[in-house]
Amino acid sequence: MTKKAERTTAYIIETVAPIFNKHGYIGTSMSDLTEATGLTKGAIYGNFENKEALALSAFEHNRSLLLQEIDNKLEIGVGAFDKLFSLLSFYKQYDVFTLPLGGCPILNVGVDAQGNNKLLAAAVKETIKEIEGKIALVLENGAKKNEIRLPVPPLQFAKQLFTMIQGAVAMSTMTQDRKYLVNTITYLEHLVKQELKK
Repeated sequence: MTKKAERTTAYIIETVAPIFNKHGYIGTSMSDLTEATGLTKGAIYGNFENKEALALSAFEHNRSLLLQEIDNKLEIGVGAFDKLFSLLSFYKQYDVFTLPLGGCPILNVGVDAQGNNKLLAAAVKETIKEIEGKIALVLENGAKKNEIRLPVPPLQFAKQLFTMIQGAVAMSTMTQDRKYLVNTITYLEHLVKQELKK
């Protein structure tokens, strides 16, 4: 692939990612994509096999932005508490972070893809597992260093924590009320302190 072709492909993905995320796989039309990119249908499909391949690339683009930000937050501080509170602090502002992405890629694509796109649904499931794994690793390392007390196995705690975070994201998105997000994360900060303190 030439440098120009690579640039065109990257431009298409970056431009259409928020559209697919906001309107869903079925809800995004070819005219939405040509209008946003300023390219013809032929030019878009010259870079992608079909709409499904483009939608998957769009999700992977948003996914990598999200995972990069989560990694950044989990690198902050030395101990497990620092890292967990850094992550929770990020999720307090999650609606602001996801605005340019067209909303939460996990929630939007995950719900939209369930009945109509197995590849996208599988990619979302994989992303959820990856995030839970990252949280579990912080917990495991914290327990090994004797910084925290884990009441359940690390992955179980990570799954419960992430479920509550995503639940808050869903409620906040559906009601258009960010208090669901802020109040739930504030509660989770209290819960993490209470549950994990030695």
